[in-house]
Amino acid sequence: MDAGKRMYDFAGKIFPYNRSITGEGVRKTLKDIEEYIKPSGAELKITEVASGTKVLDWTVPKEWVIRDAYIEDETGNHIIDMKDHNLHVLGYSAPVDEWMDLEEAKKHIYIEDKQPDVIPYVTSYYKERYGFCMSKNQLDSLKEGRYHLYVDSEYIDGSLDIAEVIIPGKSDKEILFSTYFCHPSMANNECSGLALEAELINYVAKLEDRKYTYRFVFVPETIGSITYLSLNDHIKYFKEHMLAGFVLSCVGDNNDYSMIDSKYGDTLADKALKTILNYRNHFTDYSFHHRGSDERQYNSAGVDLPVVCYCRSKFGEFPEYHTSADNMSYVSAEGFQGSYDVMTQLIDALEYNGHYMMKVACEPQLGKRGLYSDLSRKGTYDGIMVQRDVISYSDGRNDLFDLSRIIGVPPCEIIEVIKRLVDNDLIEVMD
Repeated sequence: MDAGKRMYDFAGKIFPYNRSITGEGVRKTLKDIEEYIKPSGAELKITEVASGTKVLDWTVPKEWVIRDAYIEDETGNHIIDMKDHNLHVLGYSAPVDEWMDLEEAKKHIYIEDKQPDVIPYVTSYYKERYGFCMSKNQLDSLKEGRYHLYVDSEYIDGSLDIAEVIIPGKSDKEILFSTYFCHPSMANNECSGLALEAELINYVAKLEDRKYTYRFVFVPETIGSITYLSLNDHIKYFKEHMLAGFVLSCVGDNNDYSMIDSKYGDTLADKALKTILNYRNHFTDYSFHHRGSDERQYNSAGVDLPVVCYCRSKFGEFPEYHTSADNMSYVSAEGFQGSYDVMTQLIDALEYNGHYMMKVACEPQLGKRGLYSDLSRKGTYDGIMVQRDVISYSDGRNDLFDLSRIIGVPPCEIIEVIKRLVDNDLIEVMD
């Protein structure tokens, strides 16, 4: 549980930051990620893209600077205050300093009707407006009178920050992990992906004799991945070099394991993650029609990269999503550990993947190599069947994930068999 505890603690550290698609909350988060991965020796490269920059069909927005936001009544009592919870202010809210009656004020207050106890998360990135969020119960409790709506904010010519870590391997073929940092104070929807990806950087950096190059990307959702793909001829490069990619979102809770397929569901990323998750309880496989995070951009027409999305409870499918109920009590060290185990098993399987071919015809004599009991009796046959199945199906047609599906055991078990067969010069990896 060490990894799960580290990730949970890190998520708790960055949970209070008031992040958005731009701004100081983002930069503070990236500094913490940089510190977290420092022991691995990996370098976090941060790129600032100036406001007003054209990125494909989009434009990088102005940077949002938010200093204060509250609603007070006529007695000076702060009904809500962003100092109490970041979600109380509309994301990217314009400034306001006005007194108005309750009916007028309600036009600028957002609630979640079906969940009267929670504060909703609402944003207005690309249309200038001011606003606040509170629970329905709180709004219903307000009495007639005048209220002071105050937001101290501005839009400046700043930058949008994106960050990446590249850990080279023997091959320039790449495995991508991507997550986002644009939501304030939501544990599963925001902090969990950041914590898991940072921990995976530490894991990959320690792998000896890495076969593949690993790229870890941190971006604000949507505008960030679009910006990232627009830079440095990335689309062309990834088409030539990306073997598989995984978006990490909502990975810290204790509920379902789930994935969202790539656009056609036929990539190595689909095959690999589906194989790993098949050996987890409560696995839900969503088609690309249920997309919602940055897998949308990586799979978009003209980009068409082999990228899937991994979640525990899928975004939009749990009641706490995009509300104040998505707090640190909704995630756990156990939930993080489960996601970490899935992802590290996935990495190990991809590293060891290949099409396997036996080097001898018929079944080899396993006993003289110490791979089979020299005493034949009832019960000894069962324990050797996985090894025999691997031998039978290692005919050049099947990779590791095919073998797992056909034989019905997790890839990690098949890897151990293949290692024994390789050590005894009985099998070769064809690619």
